[in-house]
Amino acid sequence: MTTVLIVDDQALQRMGFNMLLEAQSDMNVVGEATNGGEAVRMTAELRPDVVLMDVRMPGMDGIEATRRIVESGGRSRILVLTTFDLDEYAYDALRAGASGFLLKDAQPDELVAGVRAVAAGDAVISPGLTRKLIDAFSDRLPGHSPQQQRRLADLTQRECEVLTAMATGWTNQEIAERLHLAESTVKSHIGRILTKIDARDRVQAVIFAYDTGLVRPS
Repeated sequence: MTTVLIVDDQALQRMGFNMLLEAQSDMNVVGEATNGGEAVRMTAELRPDVVLMDVRMPGMDGIEATRRIVESGGRSRILVLTTFDLDEYAYDALRAGASGFLLKDAQPDELVAGVRAVAAGDAVISPGLTRKLIDAFSDRLPGHSPQQQRRLADLTQRECEVLTAMATGWTNQEIAERLHLAESTVKSHIGRILTKIDARDRVQAVIFAYDTGLVRPS
């Protein structure tokens, strides 16, 4: 059973999400929050698998709430909801540690699939859209830190190739075909990469690749 905390300042939105998720046999909505402050407190208390997080809310917004939840080191993963596919708020949320984002007008089955994917440890955003986001806001990328440089140096040549391919927007199947690897081998490489660079998921790994200069925005 996947537990979900819904965070949105609009009552009708919360009601709609609640009805949709509660209709799933494998999901349970454990609470609703109306702003970021409540989201941080309720996440600590309820420890949901997934926090469905709105971005623009009065008081503490979803970005700061995401940052605080991730920094707390808990098990909850964040799925951000945004209005526009290239909303800079969504980009900030990814940098804060969110596992991905969906548009608020996503189809019901897309939202349900997104919650399941995040709960399973996957990223919801496609690799191509991740790159599109980073390209759009590349001027905001900071220089890499010494710690990031050390983590990059820990990667083998093949792992650097796989990480570069991920950041370029290739799927696992495309990476396997172009690097002449089995898809299971690609998945193993990605798992080791995430561990070595201390990334929560594929989205964070791609951001790391851009931060360190391994891949440059087009």
